[in-house]
Amino acid sequence: MLKAAKTLPDFSIETVIANGSRILVAGVDEVGRGTLAGPVVAAAAILPGPVPANYKSIINDSKLLSAAQRQRAFTWLVNWCLSYGVGACTADEIDAIGIVPATRQAMSRAIAELDIRPDYLLIDAIVLGGVQIPQTSIIKADSRSQSVAAASIIAKVTRDRQMVDVFDSEFPGYGFAAHKGYGTAFHLSALKRLGASPIHRRSFKPVKAVLLSKLVKLPCV
Repeated sequence: MLKAAKTLPDFSIETVIANGSRILVAGVDEVGRGTLAGPVVAAAAILPGPVPANYKSIINDSKLLSAAQRQRAFTWLVNWCLSYGVGACTADEIDAIGIVPATRQAMSRAIAELDIRPDYLLIDAIVLGGVQIPQTSIIKADSRSQSVAAASIIAKVTRDRQMVDVFDSEFPGYGFAAHKGYGTAFHLSALKRLGASPIHRRSFKPVKAVLLSKLVKLPCV
């Protein structure tokens, strides 16, 4: 794997991969890998070329953008991309197979959702086995490659919307709209008070600890 550089994402890696040809490079990234609840969501994005100058500042690692910047970037990207796809793995799937295999599965599902088959994959940190497309994995690719940054934004906005618009109302009291499933103090407090919801990852230590503590408190019969 290549080491990441502290620069604004550009299209140079895609250009090197293409090497003068017209091959299509799909950037692939995920979000939600470290949350205690909700799915891990991945996206794949094929850009038509370098991001125009007036949008370059908001096509970046989604973690470095404000919510408003991500929303603006998302709205533009889904219309400008040649193709994009989104895939996910649920909390149950994560518990069954583990977070890293689930992340790979979500990425594979996102790639399968592309309307155009890419010639090459540029992936943030993960190596995908079983995918019959040449690939390169780069650590922190979302801060180097515009294609991967685009995938990062699409995945982040998609997942955030699900946590806010669906899960926050389905499972009130946990504050999913605010923290999106990450282990904030409020979330941990709610988890201890309410127990685990159906979208909590029971294999993750903080959730497992709450479940075990409630078992210990059950009265003997």
